[in-house]
Amino acid sequence: MIVWLNGTFGAGKTTAAHEVLDLLPGSTLYDPELLGSGLRLMLPAKRFEEIDDYQDLPAWRRMVVDTAAALLTEVPGPLVTPMTLLRQEYRDEIFGSLAARRIPVRHVLLHAEETILRERIARRTEPQGDPDTDASVRRWCLEHLGPYARALEWIKDDAHVVDTTRLTPRQTAEQVAEAVRTGAGACEIVQTPEPTAETLAAGVLLFDDQDRVLLVDPTYKPGWEFPGGIVEPGEAPAHAGVREVAEELGIQLPRAPRLLVLDWEAPKPPGFGGLRLLFDGGTLTSERIREVLLPGAELRDWRFVTEAEAETMLPPVRWNRLRWALRARERGCPLHLEAGVPLG
Repeated sequence: MIVWLNGTFGAGKTTAAHEVLDLLPGSTLYDPELLGSGLRLMLPAKRFEEIDDYQDLPAWRRMVVDTAAALLTEVPGPLVTPMTLLRQEYRDEIFGSLAARRIPVRHVLLHAEETILRERIARRTEPQGDPDTDASVRRWCLEHLGPYARALEWIKDDAHVVDTTRLTPRQTAEQVAEAVRTGAGACEIVQTPEPTAETLAAGVLLFDDQDRVLLVDPTYKPGWEFPGGIVEPGEAPAHAGVREVAEELGIQLPRAPRLLVLDWEAPKPPGFGGLRLLFDGGTLTSERIREVLLPGAELRDWRFVTEAEAETMLPPVRWNRLRWALRARERGCPLHLEAGVPLG
């Protein structure tokens, strides 16, 4: 298990984490900031000039998961992780990958009023004792108060909140330990096993009466997606699409959907690639749209979007697949793609 202590700078994550170690038998401190420091030593300096934060590195996010899994083979756990995580897509990627490894997460937000945060940041000093370093770190902390305020809505929906405004580090740790013991902050994310080889996946495009396409927002990976999923062994792809739509949205399609696109996705480590099929699930009536249900462990939201809106929401590989699927739907003829590019 991982006890992820989220919150901005000044919330008391690190001091509380050390206190939590005394209250949870077998627990170990796991600080992903050390992975960021290591990457700064190993990657070219130019790479860090291209980003604002080491969390923007896909390598860091993957290492967080891989290192946690490795540590849990050496210690009984839980791992206590004091780490600010303000971008929801990074939360999805990290927590979803942990769920795929069958590593449960307790997400706890340590929150404090902004005036208290500013007071704590003003008193913050670094171990080096260098005034210039202290001032630089304080500026960095203050700059994150705005992004933290903007992220609060989704974090509070996702995490168990402990208000540290008037708590000592020990009192904070006691509340965290009690939350862990009672199961508070559990992230019930669908446990999608990580692939070990190429996969076959089937997605289904559903439309409203304005010809907008339905996209869903998974809890276990970043970015919007089409309804659908991996085709199980021995399962027909069209049947898999129908099954996934029923499981994800509670919609029973009356017939097998028509194929729009077959796309070969090239392997891109750590991904294995494989065949991706998109089917036309047809137009949903207003009555059927009102019946849409979301499994909280798998999807957090859905919406109908125009083609232009979809371009801003989908990763490039999915956007290419969608735009060609829409052209195939207009022409009434399926398309064969390789890496998002039509053949023939």
